[in-house]
Amino acid sequence: MLFIHGSLGSVATWAKVQAPLLSKLAMTAFDRPSHGMSAAWNGDGGARGLHTLTTTIAADLIDGRADIVGHSYGATVALRLALDLPHRVRSLTLIEPPLFTLAKGTRAWKDHAAAMAGFDTALAAGEDETAAQIFQATMNADAPWDSLSDRARARLVRQIGRIGEERAVTAQDAAGLTAPGRLEDIIQPVLLIEGSASPTIVNRVHDALAARVPQAQRVVVMGAGHMSPLTHPGNIAAEIANFLKV
Repeated sequence: MLFIHGSLGSVATWAKVQAPLLSKLAMTAFDRPSHGMSAAWNGDGGARGLHTLTTTIAADLIDGRADIVGHSYGATVALRLALDLPHRVRSLTLIEPPLFTLAKGTRAWKDHAAAMAGFDTALAAGEDETAAQIFQATMNADAPWDSLSDRARARLVRQIGRIGEERAVTAQDAAGLTAPGRLEDIIQPVLLIEGSASPTIVNRVHDALAARVPQAQRVVVMGAGHMSPLTHPGNIAAEIANFLKV
């Protein structure tokens, strides 16, 4: 089983999710480029190039076929593995992939776009703290900026540029994952996990995925927000175990 962490995370994201599964599954994870102990991305190819690089790294870690678990941006990489290398992927567990273009036309899309409206401008102006506050309020409203420790705020500000690097994938689908007919070709069983306290746009994205992916099933983790692998790891582990029947 291969775990792919979300933006601003690392292999440590999965520690408490993996713990209850150690006796049941062989598992591996990796630090994505510019995350954890991995080297910084050099910018080649823009947002699509970064997504391709991350997908290539993930594919190189698969021995034969694997069950893939992805959180947030990591879930978009998991999805691409299934689309591009279906013979290497046995199943997908997708935890809130931010493929926001799937929600276009909904009130949630408009609200999300409005909430993130100042993010790119702030980042371009070097106002990293403002950008970090906008991102936190939009994606993790269950953990308000003022509730974070000084260390957590400083870390988020320091790393917020990673979100900017990935924005063309999350806001515009630069990786082309949602093109007409693409999602309908997924042949693997897919589990969609969302938190009951997550942004409304997450639910709309899952609505679209469930409608287009042939073998998709959905679960909701009550009380969880977007960072459920960290806040509700036991629930996530239990849903994975139930899905894989282990």
